[in-house]
Formats: sequence, structure tokens, C-alpha cells
Amino acid sequence: MPESAESKTNLSLLRGYLAYLRIEKGLRPLSCEAYERDLLQFAEYLEKEQTALIACRREQVSGFLAHLSSHGVESRSAARKLSCLRGFFKWLLLEKKIDRDPTVTMESPAAWKVLPKSLAVSEVKDMLDRANLNAEHADAVSLRDRAILEILYAGGLRVSELTDLNVADLSLAAGRALVRGKGDKERIVPLGRIAIEAIETYLQHGRPALARSRRDRGRLFLSVRGLPLTRQWIWQLVRSSNATASPHKLRHSCATHMVEGGADLRTVQTILGHADIATTQVYTHLALGRLKEVHRSHHPRGRATRTKGQTEETAS
Repeated sequence: MPESAESKTNLSLLRGYLAYLRIEKGLRPLSCEAYERDLLQFAEYLEKEQTALIACRREQVSGFLAHLSSHGVESRSAARKLSCLRGFFKWLLLEKKIDRDPTVTMESPAAWKVLPKSLAVSEVKDMLDRANLNAEHADAVSLRDRAILEILYAGGLRVSELTDLNVADLSLAAGRALVRGKGDKERIVPLGRIAIEAIETYLQHGRPALARSRRDRGRLFLSVRGLPLTRQWIWQLVRSSNATASPHKLRHSCATHMVEGGADLRTVQTILGHADIATTQVYTHLALGRLKEVHRSHHPRGRATRTKGQTEETAS
């Protein structure tokens, strides 16, 4: 069955947007592939509705989300697809292909605002304590594994950011590392004292024993064959340290524990490398709890007062 003119137009638009993501935004191949899958799925839905991409309105986007829900797609996945569509329609506006963005007033599925799962502080402590105990043997692999877990939690790194980290990216005297995130955007990530000590020990006594190949490309963390570690290997390391953990859960744990400790959302946004503060706002309810505690402790009409032998809150 030959392609319709509408299908050809849709494919042309999708190719243009994907080229924009690769060339101008600098997104990684895996990210581009994920965007392509989501957009093709949306385009196929519109074809069944006999609607072109440039003629799409809010009703069609809402229908697509309802279609996903009726086919058992989790709301978090649907939210990711909606985020993809937002970027696509924003690009179409910039390219003057459409005159209005059909997603501009749409709310994301509720689950997008649910706090990602994280580990308790005690669970992370147990993981790191075991890694420290293993590192007492001072073998290269144990020193490397401890440094990996420490930096994942201390800096809230994505697993791809960790595997791409180079020795030259470290400024341990200043307590920081240069990290390349999504779209090759660089950011400075602060590292705590314990993480710095673990990395220094690994650099002195671990990495030299692993650096057996010129193909290591200066990567910080190496395999026993002297090659850069893969994302899958990092995932397996974290899972072997805690059966319920993952690299991304350690990242969420870093953010959650910072907010619970009093960090503001802008700081967390900067450390995690979120392009949009809206992504960081999943931690809002934690921040509000902290703000309420600070308000009660420091506002003159927020502190508890004792009246007639009873304690009353003077602020609602």
C-alpha cells in the first residue's frame, strides 16, 4: 500500500526534528531513538484519526493519552511521551510550521508529580558501609566499587554520566567534578569529603592496577581488562549491593536526602542537571515540609506558646 502524502509529510517533519535533536541539541543516540519511538507512535495514532501532525489540536493529544491509558501504559510513561510531544510542537512553532502549540495548556498525568522512589538514609549507609568494609582489603576492584557507589550518591549522577567521567574531569582539591549530562551540557557537581577520599584512594591504589590498555580513553572507572565500564555493569554493581537499588534510585536518594536536609529546589536542580525546574518539583512536598518546620521554628507567630498551662500553636 503506497504512502499517502500526509504520511510523507509527517515522516519529513519527524526526520527534521530528530536531526535538530542530534545536531543542534546534541542528544545521545539512545535519547534520539527514544524520542523517535514516541513520535512515531503518536504519528501512527493520528493517521488512524485521519489527522496530520501540523493539524493536530489539543483534543487529539488528549485522545492519544487516553488511548495509552486504555492500553495499560503507566502514567509515568505517558508523561514522558507528553514531554516528548511538548518539545516537538515547540520546535514546530519555532520553524513556523504551526501557529499554536496543542500541548501548552495540558497537565501532565498525575504520576509525573509523584516522588520517585528512593532509599532510606539507613539503606544507603548500609550499602556504603559494606563497600568500605570490602575496600579495606585494598584490592583494585573493591576500591573502584566503593568509589563508584560514593560518587553516585554524593553527586546524584546519571549512570551514563558516571561511565563518561574522565580522570581529567576531577578537581578533588576543590571538591568537585565536571559532569557532561543530557545534550552534552556540562555542570559542576560538588563532592563530599568521604566521596573525595574514596576517589583519591582509588586513583592512588586501584586505577593504576586496572589501567592495562591504551583504549581506556582516560576514563575514571575501568574494568579488570582496563576498558571503560558499561552502564549495564554499573547497574549490576548497584543491584548486587542492594537488591532493591539501582543507579537512578541512588540519584533520587541523593536529591531526596538533600531536600530533607534543608536544600532548596534550585540547588537540587543545579546539582542534578535538570534543564527545567519543573522536573525538580517532584520533590516539592519534601521542601514544603522543611519550610513548614523552619517557619514554625523562626517566625514569631509560628512558635508554640504556653497559655494557661497548655501549649498552643499561634499560627494555623
